[in-house]
Amino acid sequence: MQRTFRYYRIMWLRHDFAAGLSVFLVALPLCLGIALASGAPLYAGLLSGIIGGILVSSISGSALSVSGPAAGLSTLVAGAILSLGDYKVFLLSVFIAGLLQLIIGMLKMGGIANFFPSAVIKGMLAAIGIILISKQVPLALGYEQPDFWTSGFLDLIFSTNVLGNLSTFGQRIHFSSVLVFILSLGTMLLLQGRLPKMAGKLPAPLFAVMMGIGANWLLGYASPQWTLRPSQLVHIPDNLFAQIVFPDFSKLFSNPQIWKAGVAIGILASLETLLCVEAIDKLDRHNRITPVNREMVAQGVGNIACGLLGAIPLTAVVVRGAANVDAGGRTKLSAITHGMLLLLAVLLIPFALNQIPYASLAAILLVTGFNLTKPRLYINMWQLKWKQFLPFIFTILIILASDLLIGVTIGLLISIYFIIQNNFRAEYKITKTTRLGIETDLIKLNSNVTFLNKAKLKKALDEIPAYSVLTIDGSECNFIDYDILEIISEFESKARDRHIELHLLGIERVNVTAVH
Repeated sequence: MQRTFRYYRIMWLRHDFAAGLSVFLVALPLCLGIALASGAPLYAGLLSGIIGGILVSSISGSALSVSGPAAGLSTLVAGAILSLGDYKVFLLSVFIAGLLQLIIGMLKMGGIANFFPSAVIKGMLAAIGIILISKQVPLALGYEQPDFWTSGFLDLIFSTNVLGNLSTFGQRIHFSSVLVFILSLGTMLLLQGRLPKMAGKLPAPLFAVMMGIGANWLLGYASPQWTLRPSQLVHIPDNLFAQIVFPDFSKLFSNPQIWKAGVAIGILASLETLLCVEAIDKLDRHNRITPVNREMVAQGVGNIACGLLGAIPLTAVVVRGAANVDAGGRTKLSAITHGMLLLLAVLLIPFALNQIPYASLAAILLVTGFNLTKPRLYINMWQLKWKQFLPFIFTILIILASDLLIGVTIGLLISIYFIIQNNFRAEYKITKTTRLGIETDLIKLNSNVTFLNKAKLKKALDEIPAYSVLTIDGSECNFIDYDILEIISEFESKARDRHIELHLLGIERVNVTAVH
C-alpha cells in the first residue's frame, strides 16, 4: 500500500500534474462551448467536466482517457432539451442514460468496442484531428464566435464561418489575435520539438497560454486599440453556480419522451465512450488496455451524477485524452487533477481565466489535432493495401461530411464487406481433374462455412457438368451452417438427374422436404 502511494505520488509530481494542467487548459473552453452548443446553462458544461474528471476517473480503470461533455452529443442534447421544454425534465433523461450505462457495464456488455477494426479507429482519430485543426482557423484569426466545438467539417463553408464570409474577410481578421496565435504556437512547437527534455518537465500548453496573456498585455500597453476584444477571451460569468437546477422526479413517468431521450443518450454516449477509449488505448505508449465493463460502470455513475446535479451528459473524449497523452500523462491522476483544477478555477479565480485568449487555446488544439492526423499515418495505411486503406479513408471522409457515428458505421460496413469477400474465397476450394476422360471435381470445405458462402457455393454446384464425378469433403470442418447442408442435400436430387456421381465426406444430410 505504501509503495503504491509512493508510486502515484512520484508519477503525479513528475508527470501527471503537468499533464492534468494541460488537459485543464484544453477542457475549460470546450466545457463552456459544448454547453452553449447544447442550449444548456454554462455551469452544466463545467460541472460535467468536473464530474468526468474527478468521479468518473476515480472509478474508471483507464490510465489516460478523460471524460467530460462531448461535442458528439450536443445536437441530441439540444433537441431533447427543446422537445421536453424544461431543463429539469431533461435531467431525468440524463439520469436514465446513466442507469442504462451502469446496466451495460454490470452485464459485461462493454466488449462491443472490440468488434471495431483498427483501420476504422485510426480513421476516426485522423478525422477528429482534421476537424480540430480546421476549427482553430476562426479562433486564430480573431473571429467573434469561436466554433471549434461544432461538429461537421462542412460547417466551414456556411455563412457564419471563414469561407462563407469572403466579402468581409479582411475586416474580420484581427492582427493581435493572429500574433497571439503565432507566438503561442511557436511556444508549443519549441517546447515539444526543439527542447524535448525541457518539454518533459514543463507543460507546453501552460507556457503557450502564458505567452498569449503576456502578448495581449504588451499589445494593450503599447496601444489600447491593439488589445484583444472581450469576445476573443475566455469568459466565465460571475456566480456561475448560483442558478443550478435539479431534476424533477415527480415527472419521471409523465412523458415517454423522457425515457426515449434517455435511452438515445445512453446508447450514443456508450458507443462514443467505447470508441474513444479504444482510440486512446492505441495512443498509450505503455500499451495498457482499459477494462471496458468497468469503464461503462464509471460512465454510468458519472451520468447519474450529472442528472442529479444539473449537468449535461458526459462521455470519454478523444480530444482530452489525446491532449493527456501529448502532455505526458502516466496515470489516472492526470485526469483527476484536471477535474480538481476545473473546480478550483471556477470557484476561486474566474477573473484570471477570463484573461486567456482563445487564440492561445487554438494553438494548443492545433498541435493536438496534428498529432492525430500526421501525414505518416496516411502513408502507413496506404502501404497496408486496400483492405485497410479504404475503411480508413472512407471513415475520415464520411465523418468530415456528416458526423462521427455515421462515419464509423460506414467504415465498419466497408470492413465487413472485405471480411465477407475474403470469406467467399477462403471457406472452400474447388479442384478440377480429369481421369479416364471423366471430369472429377473436388470441393474442399475449410474450417467454418456459413450462410455467407451460400450464393457462391450454389453457383459452383450449378456449374458442375453432367456425367462427371463430384466429391464434397467437409471432414475437416469445425462448423457447417444449416443453409450450406440444405443446399448440398438439395443438390443430391439434381445430381442424379444430371448423372453426376456425388460423394459426400463428413457432410450431414438434412431433410429438405419439410422446408416448404
